[in-house]
Amino acid sequence: MNISKYAKQRYTAKAYDSSKKLTNEQIQQIKDILRFAPSSVNSQPWHFILATSDEAKAKIAKSAESVHPKNVTNIKDCALVIVFCMKTNIDDNYLNELLSQEEKDGRFPTPEFLQMQKFARGKFTDLHKYNYKDLLHWIEKQVYLNLGNTLLALSALGVNATPMEGIEPQIIDEKFNLREKGYMTSMIVTVGYSSEEDFNAKLPKSRLS
Repeated sequence: MNISKYAKQRYTAKAYDSSKKLTNEQIQQIKDILRFAPSSVNSQPWHFILATSDEAKAKIAKSAESVHPKNVTNIKDCALVIVFCMKTNIDDNYLNELLSQEEKDGRFPTPEFLQMQKFARGKFTDLHKYNYKDLLHWIEKQVYLNLGNTLLALSALGVNATPMEGIEPQIIDEKFNLREKGYMTSMIVTVGYSSEEDFNAKLPKSRLS
């Protein structure tokens, strides 16, 4: 497999064909890609909304109306919108939930391994919570690790994508009651198939040497 091929062929789609949808198999693969992405000390401080219905996409599109109206069209025309959400805090209950899941999945061959993981994850979390006081920034870094992994994988799936920061995240938070659930919106990614109006599909890629 030539993985660099997919890095070279992917681009940011600028217009979508609203008649083309994703299959259930493609959506399941995307869910798996999101779930199995890497994160520091396996913290997984994220949550995802996968919107395919016109109603759900219209809710998300509200977030782009004032910031970047062109994004509204792409959100409504694409086959899938992924909302990348980040946790607003990492507390002891969540750390214990992670540890319990890892133990259930057989990650610890001995009790010493469990304690090592508990110590390491707690150390990194406390470092950003108390020493650097940048816990939210650190959490969002993990979400962006997921984003990069996802964009490459979407190219390998043969679909187009557009990462978008041109939104008002708080609008999505309100529409989906995210903050009450302990999350907030980081960014969104539209997924689908580009249309004939997608000028970026016809342009060569450009990178520094």
